[in-house]
Amino acid sequence: MLRTFLEKLGAVTIFIFREMGRMLIFLVMALVNIIIRPGKPFHIFKQIHFIGTKSLFVITLTASFTGMVLGLQGYYTLAKFGSEGMLGSAVALSLIRELGPVLTALMVVGRAGSAITAEIGIMKITEQIDALKTMALEPFKYLISPKIVGALVAVPLLCAIFDVVGIYGGYLVGVKLLGVNPGAYFHEMERSVEWKDVWSGIVKSISFGGILAWVCCYKGYHASHGAEGVSRATTEAVVMSSVLVLVWDYFLTSVML
Repeated sequence: MLRTFLEKLGAVTIFIFREMGRMLIFLVMALVNIIIRPGKPFHIFKQIHFIGTKSLFVITLTASFTGMVLGLQGYYTLAKFGSEGMLGSAVALSLIRELGPVLTALMVVGRAGSAITAEIGIMKITEQIDALKTMALEPFKYLISPKIVGALVAVPLLCAIFDVVGIYGGYLVGVKLLGVNPGAYFHEMERSVEWKDVWSGIVKSISFGGILAWVCCYKGYHASHGAEGVSRATTEAVVMSSVLVLVWDYFLTSVML
């Protein structure tokens, strides 16, 4: 019984390390193609439009309600200490440092990341990727690298929009609904938010964009045959991307504080 357990444990460990190695090789190949043989700008702009522009609605909607919830909860928490004027600072710092980059990445994973995995997975099982290789066309150049570059550009821009909309969502609830002084709201925000807070949000959003594009492209590129294989790859991509975003957010936060 002990031997069977150890054999299963060893097999799982070998599988995990093999998968990590394959993902690392996949990332290196994608980065090499980005640096040495970048695709046409049209393909990159197309991915920026798909990942960024088409995600604006869900990002705006999520940001507005996130900001309003922060304004509502923050007001009643700060009111216990007589510090309602600090509401703008609390909303802005929460969004810029943490909630903006993380929620933006999670929303993009759900909307665009799953679609990227399904698209590449369908091309894989219908042998379109093999056809590209047969015609001496590098799949990484035309399929993978533009998506990674598009995510690296689009996710930080979406994060900036998320922050701005969320701050005005907090303003709507805190100032218009609950009666916080508008001057105090923006003054405390201006006084407390520093450049390092903005910079940490930018770094997080860029890294999250790279992570979600990398994982989703990898899962789609190695999808198994059949509709079940594509659906499994899409589910794994969304779950793994979301978990990696949260884990990486903790490490970045611990380094940047």
